[in-house]
Amino acid sequence: MKNKVLTIMLIMLVAISLLGVLVVVVINKMNDTGVANREPSIDEIVEASVEIPEITTNLAGNDYIKISFTIQTDGKKAKEELEKRNFQAKNIIITELSEVKTSELAGKAGKEKLQEVIKKELNELMQEGQVEQVYITSSILQ
Repeated sequence: MKNKVLTIMLIMLVAISLLGVLVVVVINKMNDTGVANREPSIDEIVEASVEIPEITTNLAGNDYIKISFTIQTDGKKAKEELEKRNFQAKNIIITELSEVKTSELAGKAGKEKLQEVIKKELNELMQEGQVEQVYITSSILQ
């Protein structure tokens, strides 16, 4: 009788322990995904960003543009890679701008479209991460 009661108590103790471990694991996993999904701080954004200095190029037609960018990557390795690919980034920007008319860049929608196209093209090149956001930091249309 004593052995049977002892065995039942031992099984219950193990079951409660396993349930406790399971709860701890689930809580930790939920916290890990919360950390991964949080927005980066401005310091983290600046640390992972690359500046593309002012580029002057012709647009489709007789107009030209002076424009500069800051490109946000998803981490330090991606930033280092993008810094090495600076000439390729400039090539993408100049090539894309040569297809655009002044009227297409005059408004907010045109600039946002240009940013998305540049982001897409750069992400096709990247091997060590990806471009998160492309920011136009200055723009003069003439």
